[in-house]
Amino acid sequence: MKWRTYPEDVLPLWVAEMDVPLARPVVRAVTDALELGDTGYPAGTAYAEALAAFAGKRWGWNGLAVEHTAIVPDVMLGVVEMIKLVTGPGDPVVVNPPVYPPFFQFVDHMDRQVVEAPLGPDGRLDLGILEDSFRQAVGGGRRAAHLLCSPHNPTGTVHTAGELAAVAALADRYGVRVVADEIHAPLVAQGVDFVPYLSVPGGESGLSLMSASKAWNLAGLKAALAVAGPAAAADLARLPEEVGHGPSHVGVIAHTAALSDGTAWLDALLTGLDDNRRLLADLLAEHLPAIGYRPGEATYLAWLDCRALDLGDDPADVFLRRGRVALNSGLPFGTGGAGHVRLNLATSPEIIEEGVRRMAAALR
Repeated sequence: MKWRTYPEDVLPLWVAEMDVPLARPVVRAVTDALELGDTGYPAGTAYAEALAAFAGKRWGWNGLAVEHTAIVPDVMLGVVEMIKLVTGPGDPVVVNPPVYPPFFQFVDHMDRQVVEAPLGPDGRLDLGILEDSFRQAVGGGRRAAHLLCSPHNPTGTVHTAGELAAVAALADRYGVRVVADEIHAPLVAQGVDFVPYLSVPGGESGLSLMSASKAWNLAGLKAALAVAGPAAAADLARLPEEVGHGPSHVGVIAHTAALSDGTAWLDALLTGLDDNRRLLADLLAEHLPAIGYRPGEATYLAWLDCRALDLGDDPADVFLRRGRVALNSGLPFGTGGAGHVRLNLATSPEIIEEGVRRMAAALR
């Protein structure tokens, strides 16, 4: 999709795929499965066990209970199923824009109502606005959910333990159920700590979706895990059995291998992403100083504030037409997205340099 959506003269720096060779343990595991003809339906708990071990080593979280997990086709379809478990048609779902556009699309498609609680000017959760949104959402005795993006896409913000505990306290006070999309959890910058939502005080009633998809570039090998806090285990147990038919068995094998044996590869990737964040900041400072860029603490996505360039609400359109570089428009990210673009920096330094050169050329 990344390289084939646009004409060949367009440099794609948009969709969240990485330009990287795959981790060898993943390649070996998938190849071995194909050699054996092991291409049937998924079964067992190996994926959940691998995630639990990874969480303990990586984040110091030993509370992931394998028996409180379920395999789902991917993170967003898992989000849909979790929201269906804790809300009904017409109920509100609170989101924190600017945020991953499918949050709006999937919530609307399942006949729920989006309630926006925008991030603050610093790109962090605004707890005052969030409380107002929770109060509004449960008005009239309605059930409500908070679809939390952690780490946050597109800003790359990593929510602190204190922030997450405050979210949990508000959710408990207003009876809002938190569903956390934690797909970017392994992709935190060096020196930054990711905190799983289910690990914070009050997070016991939450539901989380996790996957190796983003961190190991496995989007085409569909498989994710829904994880329930202790107080949400009964909710997860109500997940329809047929949901587990959707994940790819080969995908499960790939994700399990990534989490179990791919950490050295991941560490090398994170070093490269740190280098690319610094490179992008330097290039923008030199060639496009009017663009605001705060390097994210996580993900491989850069959120660029182009409002000072006076290119209107959709600068991505200008960069595409004049510079032949494809970026994500900020408009579908909701409130706070106008005048912004999202750039994918998980590529070679040479491509980042060429991308910035094209962006600068579009303004001449």
